[in-house]
Amino acid sequence: MARIPGGRLSGPAMLCLALLPFALGHYLSCLLRTVNAVLAPQLVDTAALTPGDLGLLTSAYFLAFALAQLPVGVALDRFGPRRVQVPMLLLAAAGTFAFASGTGFAQLLAARTVMGLGLAGCFMAAVKAIAMWVAPERMPSVQGYLIAAGGLGAASSTLPVTLFLQHADWRALFVVLALCCVGVALLVLLLAPAQPAAPRQAFGMADLAEVFRHPAFRETASLVLVPHAVFFGIQGLWIGRWLTDAGRCSEQDVAWLLSIGMAAVIFGAIAVGTVTEWAGRRGAEPITVAGIGVALFVAVQCGFVVAWQPAASPASFSYCAMLSVLFALVGTVTGIEYTIVARALPPALAGRAATCLNLLIFTGAFLVQAGFGLVVDLWPPDAAQRYPAAAYRAAFLLLVMLQLPGIVRFFRRRRRPLLANPVESPL
Repeated sequence: MARIPGGRLSGPAMLCLALLPFALGHYLSCLLRTVNAVLAPQLVDTAALTPGDLGLLTSAYFLAFALAQLPVGVALDRFGPRRVQVPMLLLAAAGTFAFASGTGFAQLLAARTVMGLGLAGCFMAAVKAIAMWVAPERMPSVQGYLIAAGGLGAASSTLPVTLFLQHADWRALFVVLALCCVGVALLVLLLAPAQPAAPRQAFGMADLAEVFRHPAFRETASLVLVPHAVFFGIQGLWIGRWLTDAGRCSEQDVAWLLSIGMAAVIFGAIAVGTVTEWAGRRGAEPITVAGIGVALFVAVQCGFVVAWQPAASPASFSYCAMLSVLFALVGTVTGIEYTIVARALPPALAGRAATCLNLLIFTGAFLVQAGFGLVVDLWPPDAAQRYPAAAYRAAFLLLVMLQLPGIVRFFRRRRRPLLANPVESPL
């Protein structure tokens, strides 16, 4: 196994062993997380779902993710990513098989919860592997590739799924995805390096408290946590519904736009890693990149708030397309918080730090995705069961208001040192 000084893996070995098997798990995790955005019409017909039901069903994945984060993080730090990932991927396969055979709302909800529990360790296992085997200066770009793999998974849940559904139903799709979970589990078992020998760590809460108390963790979470939850919760379901209801787009147009949006996620994830490394060489901290990026992300959301009532015209279609793609592109900046925290905290806490972040992010994504549907449900649908643009404007306005305090606090803290130590004039 090729290594560089300090026990880190060299480029080719890192790609094949530390990144590829875990990136495939993250790929599947994102695919299954976002696939309901395309399958929503079929799921609504199967179980007679309201927007509130659809939001709850889809967001159950996030709630299961959140519930699993702390025990998964402790297990990752104690047993290593390979020994944790294999059984969890097999659990995900069982949940995906169960979803394929579900008929009513309760069955689908239970199956999606199991699915979320099984996939809850995919991203953190990859982050832990990167922290163990990749040199610190390479972490931003490698984590950018990891997030890009997730974006590719989300992209696969759009147009490719639509094309698949032309030849088979959605139940067959979930059978195929369950078999993919089993296949990735075997790859992790066969390819991933073992955890280096280290003293066993206790399953105490003291280390978790240390993570939550760390200044870098607190500053990062206060800025990026809510926007990250909004990005996951909205991109995974409601962008597609907004295009259908408010934008009056056809299912084929929605599939194309979601595919373009997911391609933007891939590009954005790689770009964020590259820009962060470029800015670091010029003395800019990653948290500064995060602050600028989050401000731009909220500005994009303001476009949904001020959108006029779209009509069936090329101009309004272009406006809807631009907003949906910008939301996906700029929203990828929220993934930078993993890099910030991984670099700031001791490597022994890398797994727990990532899972503490995920606990907060996925709990927030559950609340965003379910709550957004409840807000939209306050308005009556038209004869075609489309909800009015005003319902979506109100829901997006609420999200913007929730994110503004974190941005204001961040830039106020950044101004204080400048005000306390003004630069003296040379004159």
